[in-house]
Amino acid sequence: MRIGILGGTFDPVHLGHLIVAEEVRIKLGLSKILFIPAGQPWLKLNHSISPATHRVEMVRRAIASNPYFELCTLEVERSGPSYTVDTIAALHERLGRQSFFFILGSDTLTELHLWKEPAKLAQMCQLVVVPRVGLSLPDLNFLEAPIPGVIDRVIQADVPIIDISSSDIRRHVAQGRSIYYLVPDEVERYIGEQKLYRPDRV
Repeated sequence: MRIGILGGTFDPVHLGHLIVAEEVRIKLGLSKILFIPAGQPWLKLNHSISPATHRVEMVRRAIASNPYFELCTLEVERSGPSYTVDTIAALHERLGRQSFFFILGSDTLTELHLWKEPAKLAQMCQLVVVPRVGLSLPDLNFLEAPIPGVIDRVIQADVPIIDISSSDIRRHVAQGRSIYYLVPDEVERYIGEQKLYRPDRV
């Protein structure tokens, strides 16, 4: 089975996440996409993020209508900082010998050599790179020295560039502006019901 993996804080999950996931699924012929909300992202240990219960529920609601999308709570169930290499290893143990395709932005790829055990990560899964606004695919030769063989593990996915960010959505809510067409209707409703991202909670 060919399984895509899309991780992130999802604070909140938005339409850009869903569009990219569906485009990658179709273009690479993936069986499904696992959405994995981060527990304690090591890159954001000094940042305030919403409780996992809210972020998980927003993802659950966002992907409910797509039979190829699946929520995986592996990271939020684990204590301590979340490292992608540990998550992929756990998925191999849980799901067996599947082919995993880890989706990441071109901006994130430039920092891959700073991640925990990047060479091991690249061997455990294909790295599917999607474009970001104003950024082209980074020079893979730059990564080849710290991560030998990474060039052969990268797939560049030609998908639409969706200029939506979770930080912008949080800012919109805090300012009382509409987030319609930025997040799924059920997510917008949940944010309103739970009073997330209001000025006194940002």
